[in-house]
Amino acid sequence: MEAVIKINPGASKWDIRQKVWDFIEEKNLANFPRPVHNRIPNFKGAFGACGKVAELQAFAQTAEVKVDPDKPLEGARFAVLQAQKTLLVPTPRLRSGLFNKITPPQGANKEQLRVCCSSQGVKDFSVPVGLDATVKVDLVVVGSVAVSEKGCRIGKGEGFADMEWAMMASMGAVNESTVVVTVVHDCQVVDIPEELMGSHDLTVDYILTPTRVIKTECKLPKPQGIIWTKLDAEKLEKIPILKKLRALEEQAGKDVTLGTQSHTAEPGLQTNLPKRQPRRRPRRNTQQDTEGETSQESWQEKKGEADQKARQQPARVRKESRGSGKGEEEGEAGKVVKGRSRRRMKEQGPEEGGSETVSQRKLPQSVTTVYLGGIPAGLRVSELKVALRERKAAPLRLTWQGAQHRAFLDYSDPQVADQALEALQGLCLNGHSLQAEPAKSQRGHKRSGQRQKPSAAAESKTPPTGSKSDTAKEAEN
Repeated sequence: MEAVIKINPGASKWDIRQKVWDFIEEKNLANFPRPVHNRIPNFKGAFGACGKVAELQAFAQTAEVKVDPDKPLEGARFAVLQAQKTLLVPTPRLRSGLFNKITPPQGANKEQLRVCCSSQGVKDFSVPVGLDATVKVDLVVVGSVAVSEKGCRIGKGEGFADMEWAMMASMGAVNESTVVVTVVHDCQVVDIPEELMGSHDLTVDYILTPTRVIKTECKLPKPQGIIWTKLDAEKLEKIPILKKLRALEEQAGKDVTLGTQSHTAEPGLQTNLPKRQPRRRPRRNTQQDTEGETSQESWQEKKGEADQKARQQPARVRKESRGSGKGEEEGEAGKVVKGRSRRRMKEQGPEEGGSETVSQRKLPQSVTTVYLGGIPAGLRVSELKVALRERKAAPLRLTWQGAQHRAFLDYSDPQVADQALEALQGLCLNGHSLQAEPAKSQRGHKRSGQRQKPSAAAESKTPPTGSKSDTAKEAEN
C-alpha cells in the first residue's frame, strides 16, 4: 500500500516527525491532547486499532505484556487486562523505576478496567516492579510517531521506548524473539530509510492501524542491552534506575564505560574557582567569556570586596541571584540562568546537552553567533535542541529567549556557522517556519575589565549583557 505522506530523499528523523505531526494536525486526525507535535499522536480510531492486538496469535501465547503509558495505547492496556494477563506499564520518564504492575480490583467490570487503563488508573492501581524481580515479558506494545512496513520505527525523539527495551534486555526480561507491536494511524505508516536506524533503535514486528494489520518481517536486530557509551553522567542523574542497573552490570564484569559526554556533567566541579564565588558576586557586570565565567585574574583582584559585600547584603544577593535583574538568559534546558549565579555555573554545561556541549575552559577565543527567529509560542527548548541535532547544527551554546520568539546559537568559527545556517534553512517547528541568519553583532571572547557597547541597530538581535557597567561598579567601590 502506498504511503499517504511522502518522505523526501535525505530527510532526517526530525523531518519525518514534523511531516507526520503537521499532516495529522492539518487533516484533524487526532483527539485530545492537541496539538500532536512532540507527542505520540492520540489519533482518531486508536482504541479500535488497539483492540486488534488481542487478535494476534502472539498475544494468545503471552502471559505478561508491557504497554507504554501513551494515551493512544489505552485500548491495548484494556485488551491486556480484559484477557486477564499481567499488564506492565513503564513509570513516566523512568523517574521512579522501570515498571508498574497494574492490579485491578477483584472482580472488576469493564468500566473499572477502563479506569485502570487511564493515566490516573495506572497511578492508583499499580505496584512497582524492581530490577531484581523475575520478569519475562512476552509481548511489548509501543507508541510511534512514524513507522515503516519494514519495521523501522521513529518515536517522539526522547528515546524512552528504546531505553526501556535495552533495560529489559539487560535484565533478561526480553530477547530477540520477543514480539514488538506498535499502534498508529494509517497515515503514520511511511517509508523510513533503514540507514536512519541506529544500533539503539527499537524495531517492530507488527503494525496495527484502524484498517490494517501489518507483519513487518523486519530484518534489523533489536538492541541487546544498554549501550553505555551512548549515555553520560547527566542522563544517569535524571534516571536513577540506570545507576542501579549500571552497578549490577559492573558487578557482573561487563564494560559500563560512559560516553565522552560524561565529563561535562559537572562543569562547576571542573573549575578552579571557589564554589561560593559565583553566588557572592551576582550583581557585578565584569565582562564574561562565552560561558559566562569570570576570569581567574579578575576574581583574585576583587575577592576581598566581593566577600565583604556578600556579608553586608545577603538578602539583596539572594534576591538578585534568583534572576530578578535584567539580561536573563535560558540555558538549553529552559531554566532561567543569570551570568553570575550559582545555578548557571552548575547547570549550564550539562543542560546544553549532548555531544555539542563544550567545557567552560575549552571554548575558542571567539565565537560566531546565529540569530534564530520566529520561534512559535509553546515550543520547548528541548524540542529545539533535538531539531538542531537532527540537522547537525548543534551549537557550542544556545541562548534561549522564548518569550521574544528567538534564540541565539554560538558556533566556533564563521565556517561552522555558515554550515549551520545552510542546514537550518527551511526549519519548521510546530507548523511555523523559523528564520536563521547571522546575528547583527558578533560576541567575542573578552577579558575581565573590557566592555564593548553594541550599536543600536544590533541590540534587537544580540544576546543580552549584564545590567550594570564596570565603570559604575568601580565608582561604587
